[in-house]
Amino acid sequence: MEDPTAPRSRRAIVFAGGESPLPSNRGVLDGDIVIAADSGLETAVGLGISVDVVVGDMDSVSATSLEQAIAAGTIAERHATEKDATDLELALMRALAEGATDVVVVGGFGGRLDHLLANALLLAAAQLSSASITWYVGDTSVAVARPGAPVEVIGEPGDLLSILPIGGAGNGIRTEGLRWALTGDTLGPGSTKGVSNELTESRASIEVETGVLLVVHERSSPT
Repeated sequence: MEDPTAPRSRRAIVFAGGESPLPSNRGVLDGDIVIAADSGLETAVGLGISVDVVVGDMDSVSATSLEQAIAAGTIAERHATEKDATDLELALMRALAEGATDVVVVGGFGGRLDHLLANALLLAAAQLSSASITWYVGDTSVAVARPGAPVEVIGEPGDLLSILPIGGAGNGIRTEGLRWALTGDTLGPGSTKGVSNELTESRASIEVETGVLLVVHERSSPT
């Protein structure tokens, strides 16, 4: 039985800017607070989802969309165009400031390779380690495994799963439910040993003793 006195996980949905496919499982978009990074506002509104806070320099969201959202009650957190963080990083930091311990990021897969790489690396940033973060780009998801914070993947046998060390070696990596099991292995920086593994069951787990891993799950069929 669930302990009614235990603190409840607060879930934030963060819509990033840029054109990108949305997850077919729209249940992942249910959260306690919805935050948009700049033009991510228009993605959310297009889905009929109300945005609580829009964050950024507002250089890509249309003025009309922004005005309508503010009139409907959305809070606009404006930042200078010349800043030291992307709009997505600012939105994620706002999610943590709102007490989110579980963050779902949607979008952020636009036409620029530098933004794509920066977004992937951002998920593993130390300043975001207090929350569990999963990034959805269509039916591909990216999650972060840290010491004491394993990743559980729900899918189907045959789904592809890649494990990528970030910022240094991942040591003591253990997996369950994968075709090629890791049993305390080390993946060094730049290693491709963890690329294109496969789920053998509907559930897989990945844990690491030291280091940080990006876990990329590509579904073989949309849900």
